[in-house]
Amino acid sequence: MIRAVNLVKEYKSDGGKHRVLDNVNFEVHRGERLAVLGRNGAGKSTLVRLLGGIELPTSGYIQRDMSLSWPIGLQGGFQGTLTGIDNMKFISKIYDKPYLEVYDYVEYFSELGDYLKEPVKTYSSGMRARLAFGLSLAIDFDCYLIDEVIFVGDQRFHRKCQYEIFEKRADRALLLVSHDPGILNEYCNGAMVLHRGKSKVFYDVPTALEIYANL
Repeated sequence: MIRAVNLVKEYKSDGGKHRVLDNVNFEVHRGERLAVLGRNGAGKSTLVRLLGGIELPTSGYIQRDMSLSWPIGLQGGFQGTLTGIDNMKFISKIYDKPYLEVYDYVEYFSELGDYLKEPVKTYSSGMRARLAFGLSLAIDFDCYLIDEVIFVGDQRFHRKCQYEIFEKRADRALLLVSHDPGILNEYCNGAMVLHRGKSKVFYDVPTALEIYANL
């Protein structure tokens, strides 16, 4: 289970403190797929960074009783001066996964070819997303934390992404930041709406989408 309890995140501002997340609570159990909806500035990216361990909450806590991927789709997370291959070697060592298995999967999935031999800082945002998504799927996680920016490239590659995460790993939990009604209605069994730092969880996705559309 991934569980957020009374999660608060504040940042210092000229006027004092700005509260981005205000007592956010939710749970994701094995096999559940929770969408995260919210307008710009609602706190979605902040929540993803907290869940991924990139930042710490001001108060409250996150309980992780199953393995959670790093935030797929966010910028960063790679050593830019290293090549894609060197980053793969680093991740393989951290997660104790045979490098050749990781390389074979990422090379197949990302379709980056010789670019894997180039420094990641030379990659476009779409190429970085392909590398991040491929690396995340090469490691076995119980729950995947995904931003919709992963759905990059042409329709064929878009479909490949959907198959790998939604169909091939149908038994895994998922936290998906997205605004695509088709994807959410087809693949998610719940949705959390963020608005002005507050959260509300719905176990009827169409209702959540309707609430979100009227914000």
